[in-house]
Amino acid sequence: MRLEVKPAFVIGILGAESTGKTLLSSTLRDALSTGGRRVAVVSEYLREFCDLQGRTPIEAEQAGIAAEQSHRIDEAAQTHDIVIADTTALMIAVYSEIVFGDTSLYASAIEAHRRCGITLLTALDIPWQADAHQRDGPHVREPVDALVRAALLKAQLPYAVVSGSGERRLESALLAVKHALDESSSEDEARANPLWKWVCERCGDANCERHLLPRIG
Repeated sequence: MRLEVKPAFVIGILGAESTGKTLLSSTLRDALSTGGRRVAVVSEYLREFCDLQGRTPIEAEQAGIAAEQSHRIDEAAQTHDIVIADTTALMIAVYSEIVFGDTSLYASAIEAHRRCGITLLTALDIPWQADAHQRDGPHVREPVDALVRAALLKAQLPYAVVSGSGERRLESALLAVKHALDESSSEDEARANPLWKWVCERCGDANCERHLLPRIG
């Protein structure tokens, strides 16, 4: 019997480089593809661009890459029950600010990101790994993480931090997705634990959750 969920439920996966977004997208798809649900992963268009061009984009190409990412998410949402976006245009906006000092892409990126039913932010608790053209280095991860959090909070977009490695990371993501898909369950938990919130005044501070994360090294 097919499990009923709202059509075109979009899961936006955001995070700094080398934080397991692509692997999480794949494992989430496998875990959610039950009961006849049609689940799609929309891969990161920036990676495709870099592989095809053999380089990272210049400033003038950023807006087009962001628009193409949003377009592919919209297309997948027309024919699937759940769409897992790895990632959204918001990451392009963040890197435009980091690399070029350009903040002009945030408005359209936030507007596109609002279609996500839940946002998962991958924590910085797994080691950085080099990856051809796309990786800037481990020193960039914390500034990127801070800008993603700031953008989400400014736009009042709630998010769940996904931490741990392997099965633990997947379980963390699935718990957050389960709350988003089952509103009564999340409301029940919020009532049972009034201190628990999707967004709080400390959400922009990575140190707030750092005591929960395993040490690297």
